[in-house]
Amino acid sequence: MIVVYACAVLLWLSLITYAALGGADFGGGIWDLFSLGPEQDEKRQLIVSALGPVWEGNNVWLIYLVVGLYTAFPLVAATLAIALFIPFSLALIGVVLRGASFAFRTHFANSVTMKEIWGRAFGTASAITPFLFGTCAAAVASGQIRVQHGHIPVALLNAWLTPFALTIGVMGLALCATIAPIYLTVEAQKAKNERLANTFRTRAFIAGGILAALGILGLALSPSEAPLLWRGMLDHALWAVIVTILIGTWGLAQLPYIVPPDLTLTNAASPPTTLREFFISALIGMLVLIPSLWFLFHVFKAQETIPPVHEKEVEEV
Repeated sequence: MIVVYACAVLLWLSLITYAALGGADFGGGIWDLFSLGPEQDEKRQLIVSALGPVWEGNNVWLIYLVVGLYTAFPLVAATLAIALFIPFSLALIGVVLRGASFAFRTHFANSVTMKEIWGRAFGTASAITPFLFGTCAAAVASGQIRVQHGHIPVALLNAWLTPFALTIGVMGLALCATIAPIYLTVEAQKAKNERLANTFRTRAFIAGGILAALGILGLALSPSEAPLLWRGMLDHALWAVIVTILIGTWGLAQLPYIVPPDLTLTNAASPPTTLREFFISALIGMLVLIPSLWFLFHVFKAQETIPPVHEKEVEEV
């Protein structure tokens, strides 16, 4: 029993880490898409400089999460892959398109037109993907993915297109759009560009306000759209709501379910031997992965991202 929850905690922490780091990457693409006006090139240069050295590294948490889920909770992985085949496939296409378009715009697009096309593809994929991840999370939390007598529903539509799911999808967008400008404010300060720092600081406050409003709307919809999640939150996760509504609440409120109301942590888990081996190997992997990622960020983020831009230069542009 203990090893089941230990594996679940590891996977949950990897999901939070991907939301924080990968979410910043998606958010950078979102703000790249909406970088308009006379400073748009300057904003995009900052975003590219911030994402370029490390953005692929953050996807390691998504890979770890998927592999870990298939290893520790294979029935859950199979259920989600089959029932949410459409949004997951579209999200996967978004992840691949986002990476390819970012690389093409940065390194291979020689004309202004091609740079603009690849830039729009990069921003659009960055916006669509977290939205789809959010709708998938809501579909799971709402309890509409039923597994009865071994039968798994195929390619559901209604589960991830409900008002609650669409709200959480937009909330995922807002979360990424909130995280990214916080990082970009620091990047701009390192570059000694206070104007850009103030711009992204303002964007972080605006996106954070929208995120809070969507969180309230999601809570209002929860009693009718996700009753099991709502009851679990009131029963044993209310303190987490008070501390934070963005990190711990969902996972704690669903306990002991992993795909409510049919799959729990215990009835969907792998045999104890597999769980122990996964947990031990995951800990060993973390001893290599975390220092490696820290070194990657230390090497590339200890430097100024872009040279400071003076007012006179901006006027000339």
